[in-house]
Amino acid sequence: MSKYIYLTCNPEALVASMLPPEAFGLYLSTGTKKRNKGQVIFFEVDPDKISSLIDQVSLNKRCVAKEDGSPKSSVYLSVYKVLEMIPLASLKSLYLTTDHGIVLELKRSDYDKSKEPKNELHLYQELCPVTPMVASSLAPSVFLKKLTDGSIPIVLPKLFFVDLKLGELAVNPLGGSAENLPYPNIWHLRDCLEIIRGEYEKHMKTVNRIFSGELLYRTIASGFYVGAGNEIIYYSYPKMKDLEKMNYNFFRAI
Repeated sequence: MSKYIYLTCNPEALVASMLPPEAFGLYLSTGTKKRNKGQVIFFEVDPDKISSLIDQVSLNKRCVAKEDGSPKSSVYLSVYKVLEMIPLASLKSLYLTTDHGIVLELKRSDYDKSKEPKNELHLYQELCPVTPMVASSLAPSVFLKKLTDGSIPIVLPKLFFVDLKLGELAVNPLGGSAENLPYPNIWHLRDCLEIIRGEYEKHMKTVNRIFSGELLYRTIASGFYVGAGNEIIYYSYPKMKDLEKMNYNFFRAI
């Protein structure tokens, strides 16, 4: 049986498995006796590009089929600074899983910084290695660079985050309609966005410090970003009408 390597994001861990991505997502999200049902977000990792970081002898000894011939579901390889440790080039597709085990694959794609919106506010949910929700006036590539290049006191080695929908609040925080925005404490969000818009030197403000672990997939705007400095990997998220055609079961589940 083939062996796969995955980087799970909540909790952050490097995991080996004999299950292909869809089966692995189903296993993690719908659970065993060890885990309740829950949403899962994970990357497939190219094993050839991290071979020097893994104890291959231990991996081959532990990640083997069970006595009845069924595949080994998971073998934890690391649970500390995983995203920091592995090279960005090793990240393959990103997988989103509903709490019912339906999996959506998002492939890596080129990111065109020139198409980033101008003069709009943003809402970012950081996913790994830290998890606050942050309002910002910075476009995705600039936000990533700011937090990872050492130019500010708070610096991260790498960052994985998602861009969330703001609708009219992106240009009119106080007066714009929030009718289709399912965020808790919407007036707090409005205040955070207005503060950023009104202060020239303040580009980021924390909206929520604690992430529940459940991402509302219908609130995703452009997609997911991971990287450090000027190096950025992009996973575009389809619009709802395209998602319905692309993966109807996932569309219905969210």
